[in-house]
Amino acid sequence: MKIISSYGVEVRNKDRNKIFLQTIDIYNKAVTFCIESFEAEWEKLSELEGKFRNNAGENLIHSTKSNKAKYKDFDRIFYKLPSYMRRSAVQEALGYLSSYYSNVENWHKDGKKGRKPTLQKHLNKMPTFYKGNMYQETEEKNIVQLKLYIDNDWKFVDIKLKNTDLKYIEKHCKEEKMSVPVLEKRNKKWFLRFTFTKEVKLKKETKEKTILSIDMGINTDATCTVMKTDGTIFARKFINYASNKDHIYHGLNKIKKISKKSGSCNTKRLWKEVKRENEELSRKIAKAITEYAKEMKVDVIVFEYLDTKGNKTRFKKQKLHMWRKNTIQKIVENKAHKEEIRISRICARNTSKLAYDGSGEVIRNVKNYKLCEFSTGKIYNCDLSASYNIGARYIIREIKKTSSAKKWSHIVAKVPECERRTQCTYATLLEMVKVA
Repeated sequence: MKIISSYGVEVRNKDRNKIFLQTIDIYNKAVTFCIESFEAEWEKLSELEGKFRNNAGENLIHSTKSNKAKYKDFDRIFYKLPSYMRRSAVQEALGYLSSYYSNVENWHKDGKKGRKPTLQKHLNKMPTFYKGNMYQETEEKNIVQLKLYIDNDWKFVDIKLKNTDLKYIEKHCKEEKMSVPVLEKRNKKWFLRFTFTKEVKLKKETKEKTILSIDMGINTDATCTVMKTDGTIFARKFINYASNKDHIYHGLNKIKKISKKSGSCNTKRLWKEVKRENEELSRKIAKAITEYAKEMKVDVIVFEYLDTKGNKTRFKKQKLHMWRKNTIQKIVENKAHKEEIRISRICARNTSKLAYDGSGEVIRNVKNYKLCEFSTGKIYNCDLSASYNIGARYIIREIKKTSSAKKWSHIVAKVPECERRTQCTYATLLEMVKVA
């Protein structure tokens, strides 16, 4: 399978806030011109696919005798525009129009619910610098050349890159195929974002495997349990970054106070800081999970399936927590696949609600929400109990997949609760192993 990742290398030129502006302006004007031209001919273009659509779009705006007079203006307006930048503008316009018309079609299918999608002709896009025509490497590692519009002409300009970013790429992306960069502006800084592609073969599916089940909670960032397919647990770990969460909650409290006094319009900067802290925390947790999985030599990492659709709650902490969960899973998936580790997800219903020993629903401790009480009177860590249930549900699902219909019916007859997956616990798995 292909693993695609990207990394932004910071631009260190002193005049970096000015040198890109004219190029971006010309590129966006070219995209707008293409959108207006292709919209009039969309019926014909929509019938084509892939490179045939791109070629048709480029022929449409290029000055030829067969084209209409109104499309001949492109070469005059965008004089000396590099050919690869023109192709990039054509692809950007075609992709945007395709997305727009598919959204309109979906809007009609849904009974015209909500507002009709609008066609935005003036987009704010960043150009792609294709190798040779727009991008060149130099003998110095930290300097590359980009073709930019400077002093009323297209010239190759030396761009100085941050050394630490280049060292990171050299260390972690040696064996990966690097693509051409895309210009990016983030937090008042300019970056060249490179995309890396790597071919990976995941570990083969076997009956005997080691799994790492993860329960992500509010109190503890991630509770990890290493488990064998026979239900044997031989390692556990709690991953928690309390100081980072304190920073986030402190920022949220400041936002709350300022919003009460002077309204939410004065909290934009604080919200950006909180979101950055949240993203940084997600990266830390994902890295810790992946490193632990490598250390324990697991075959599969098991998460809960997260349904983030719809407005869950207005409580800001809970929203940030849900965003963090989703981001963590995406980062871990990318990192784990690079290490040839598989990722799987199970239904999250009742994993925390049911006790791992099969005694029924748990009662949360009001004073200490990390703990819960089983119906037998036992006090236990709620997240740890949930991680046992998560791992057990994955193994039960795998047993069902690999069992014949006759064998599975025999297991169900002996352990009836395994038929209802949302009621399965770690105790259910142990009973199934005895029967099987």
